Amino acid sequence: MSKIAIVTDSNSGITQKMAKEMGVYVLPMPFFINGELFLEDISLSQEDFYKRLADNADISTSQPSPKDLTEMWDRILKEYDEIVHIPMSSGLSASCQTAMALASEYDGKVQVVDNLRISVTQKMAVRDAQKLIAEGKSAAQIKQILEERKLHASIYITLETLKYLKKGGRITPAAAAIGTILNLKPVLQIQGDKLDAYSKARGKNRAKMIMIDAIKNDIKTRFHDAQQQGKTAIMAAYTGNKEEALQWKQDLEQEFHTEVEMDPLSLSVACHIGYGALAVVVVEHL
Repeated sequence: MSKIAIVTDSNSGITQKMAKEMGVYVLPMPFFINGELFLEDISLSQEDFYKRLADNADISTSQPSPKDLTEMWDRILKEYDEIVHIPMSSGLSASCQTAMALASEYDGKVQVVDNLRISVTQKMAVRDAQKLIAEGKSAAQIKQILEERKLHASIYITLETLKYLKKGGRITPAAAAIGTILNLKPVLQIQGDKLDAYSKARGKNRAKMIMIDAIKNDIKTRFHDAQQQGKTAIMAAYTGNKEEALQWKQDLEQEFHTEVEMDPLSLSVACHIGYGALAVVVVEHL
């Protein structure tokens, strides 16, 4: 049986410390801040990121360099026979396509999974891959199974501010100004490969209820069978405001009568939505 390693990136929310505990490898995502290169969870902490964001620093996301990626793979393949590489969604970054192109030179030893995951759903995919390895599946089989399950997750996010949607050109300055005056909080969704509008609400409390109702509806419909089999998880994420996030976790646990795992949201997403966002997820697992 092949010895298989799992590689993901820091968009999964898996820190370098957690990666060692889980027995996986995490490629840090690069960011340019005022022209200077930083690596997530290595030279850029969550706290430092939000401080610089608040200071209106010029922050842009990037993708790992081909050299950094292939050097990691080469190092791992000295100890392992195959690699399952689970990058962030191809709909949110070009890093997945880059990895696939590079993997074509590895004679099938590196299988890149394009399963449209980000943050806690990407983390769940890593756990699913670990289960499949334990079952004796090959890297190619794991890739196939994970990609077949790529739409088995829903993410809903509400924002504290419209500033970054305006900055990124997702809403007009006029719409942002009106939304701020009326205390409108957008609810966004990730269903597969895109970050899209879902709803909007007057105030954050109402936005949170909209997200909870959306998850309940998904559980009754799309995830009904998985729920009956005990194969769904409610997870949550946030940007920056840990105190608010812990209250959100408590609210969700009361609503869904289950333990909710809470992680900081990927900095690659946080760049575009800012501080104070809250997310809730339902994901099907193996």
